[in-house]
Amino acid sequence: MNGVISRKPELLAPAGDAAALRAALDAGADAVYFGAGSLNMRKRARNFQLGDISDVAAACRESGAKAYLTVNTIVYENELDDLERLLGMAVDAGVDAVICWDDAVVHCAGDRNLDVHLSTQASVSNSRSIIQRYRNNGVRRFVLARECSLDHIRMIQSRLREQLGDEAERIELEAFIHGAMCVSVSGRCFMSEAASGESGNRGACLQPCRRQYRIIDVEGEYEYELGRDYVMSPKDLCTMPFIEQVLESGIASLKIEGRMRSPEYVSVVTGAYRRAIDFWHDHVGDSVEPSAERSEFEILKAELTEELRTVFNRGFSSGFYMGKPVGEWTKGANSQATRRKETVGVVVNYYRKVGIAEIRVQGASFGIGDELVIQGPTTGNLVLNVESMQVDHGEVKSADKGMHVAVPVPRRVRVNDAVFRRFDITGVLS
Repeated sequence: MNGVISRKPELLAPAGDAAALRAALDAGADAVYFGAGSLNMRKRARNFQLGDISDVAAACRESGAKAYLTVNTIVYENELDDLERLLGMAVDAGVDAVICWDDAVVHCAGDRNLDVHLSTQASVSNSRSIIQRYRNNGVRRFVLARECSLDHIRMIQSRLREQLGDEAERIELEAFIHGAMCVSVSGRCFMSEAASGESGNRGACLQPCRRQYRIIDVEGEYEYELGRDYVMSPKDLCTMPFIEQVLESGIASLKIEGRMRSPEYVSVVTGAYRRAIDFWHDHVGDSVEPSAERSEFEILKAELTEELRTVFNRGFSSGFYMGKPVGEWTKGANSQATRRKETVGVVVNYYRKVGIAEIRVQGASFGIGDELVIQGPTTGNLVLNVESMQVDHGEVKSADKGMHVAVPVPRRVRVNDAVFRRFDITGVLS
């Protein structure tokens, strides 16, 4: 153990909409990052409206979590007034920080005494960049470039202490620990803009890199497919197998990518890392000796890694943490998740006194023993196993399309919540 670890890091989760926000908070996120309006890097996410910023911040405060507003696109000249308005609303809402990298946003936030978290788009990857931004702009948190290895992070921490002494404690490093990775440097890519006019640096990437490509020679005589790999589509980052090394590095905030992902994804991934972080700090911590707790932690990591495989993924990679990844390309265009879900229907009533949800089956049928997922803006992501069900007060074993069925639920759900059946994939993943 290198002695850097001193406190439990923040677990930072994504929220692309209200249901994902609730899922993140219920799963134990210490902080949530979200976009509102157009000046964020996930334009195609459902996102929040400008008028929702105060509601998001309030929901986070009620859960004891922090709210970070992403304003991390490049900003054009004709958008400066929009920027002023957006940051003014962020101040009024009590947002805890703004994630950004355009100097206009950095300065505008600083003028309003809004904390700035410098986005990974800035590609901060060394101590000199950090010290310059800290001294000149007052930035105290830096989302490190995706290309930083664990060795780089340790060196950065060491150099900051050498250069700043005790003042280095004021600076926080943030890093991604799970989710999609981009083939381009820190996500600054022009491929989508060139191919379709939809800029990745404006949050509108159409992800042409995720496709399979064919090469045709200029004479038109030969044609090649680039093997079975999608050579511009990296596997997803997953640090769970070596999460203790990330914790020991002294990173202040561990970030999950996924504002385009479902509430189910947010719930599973946030919950898994919550359990791992808590177990490490509660039972292992600074101990360097072999112990039953360390052995138990290894078992837990393996279980949680398999749990992470149940939701959307392109296969898992250690990213750049262990050095430059070689050949870490996904094998297909679709998710490699070991579980899938299909639409069942909607909640049409909730009977609070008996804890029963009435579900109108509009799609797939389900039965005793099946796993249901109920999702909604206030409900978040609720997972339950069907142990009993009734139609017209009579016990039944299955429910088909067109039926109204009563199912016990462990906590409150809401009318119009979406209901899904979740099941294991057998055979070859599609």
